[in-house]
Amino acid sequence: MPDLSIIIVNYRTPQLILDCLASVYRFTNGISFEVIIVDNQSEDNSRLLIETAYPAVRWYDMGYNSGFARANNVGIRQALGRNILLLNSDTLLLHNLLARCVRLLDERPEVAAVSAQQLGRDRKIRPNLYTTFSQMRRAFYILPGRAAKNLLEKLFPDPTYNDPDQVEWLSGAFLMTRLTTIQKAGALDEQFFMYGEDVEWGYRLGKQGKMILLRDASFVHLEYGSSPDNQQHVVTYINRFKPQIQVSQLLWIRKQYGVGAYLILMLHYLTMLPLVFLGKMAINLRNRHPLLAELENQKAFTRQVKIFCSFFWRTLFNRPGLFKV
Repeated sequence: MPDLSIIIVNYRTPQLILDCLASVYRFTNGISFEVIIVDNQSEDNSRLLIETAYPAVRWYDMGYNSGFARANNVGIRQALGRNILLLNSDTLLLHNLLARCVRLLDERPEVAAVSAQQLGRDRKIRPNLYTTFSQMRRAFYILPGRAAKNLLEKLFPDPTYNDPDQVEWLSGAFLMTRLTTIQKAGALDEQFFMYGEDVEWGYRLGKQGKMILLRDASFVHLEYGSSPDNQQHVVTYINRFKPQIQVSQLLWIRKQYGVGAYLILMLHYLTMLPLVFLGKMAINLRNRHPLLAELENQKAFTRQVKIFCSFFWRTLFNRPGLFKV
């Protein structure tokens, strides 16, 4: 039995996976591991390129674009290792991180899962990454001003832990846990297409033990590797997340906090629709600009809310299916 099964989901990212695996084989020693690639109907030469370079890789085809959770679950079911690592295709290792994480899980039975700090393309720590559920919940509310920020922090306080490395959830870009822990907590929720599934899973994994983020260890996360332009989402104050991210996170809120929390958040977005337009028009008047000038951001917010509303009944009643935008 290998010490570790590394599961990578592929969607038209063969070169990223080749680079990722090159870093895995370069820096990993002291443990045995296998690599499982689960392909989401890439319809390109990914398999030929990757299996030519790494013939020991085990390859599985989903047959359709199933998203992150379903593809990883296939990998988990096929895994032979006693530990499981979810690893994004757009990641790079910089040191023997995998062996350290396996050793930590072996030595600390109270730990359920482990990850490390994320670095960006510039090899600097990526700021403002969420590690608590409350941080994520506060980010959903579009309420300007210090008073609103203080109110949200009172409504959704962050937990405190004696262990400085303990967090509430870990990014699915790099998440290592034991196979036995997954058997107790359950696999990833297959209603999620992309995003949010690691948050919801973190809640269930956290019931099995500590979630540990190694502050003195790191890996590179290039992010949005399968996007055509390979660029991050342009963030504005009222449009903070891509539609798919927001739809998935609203599903997470419904699942973890119930109908009331979901309805309050949806009411917030609907209430903000006229307010963001009125606020911008007031700014235009103050600056002596045309009343309806520069409303692109507000129109984009309207499109976002329409997408949220299209999933409303499915989310409200937690209906089975793939929540894909």
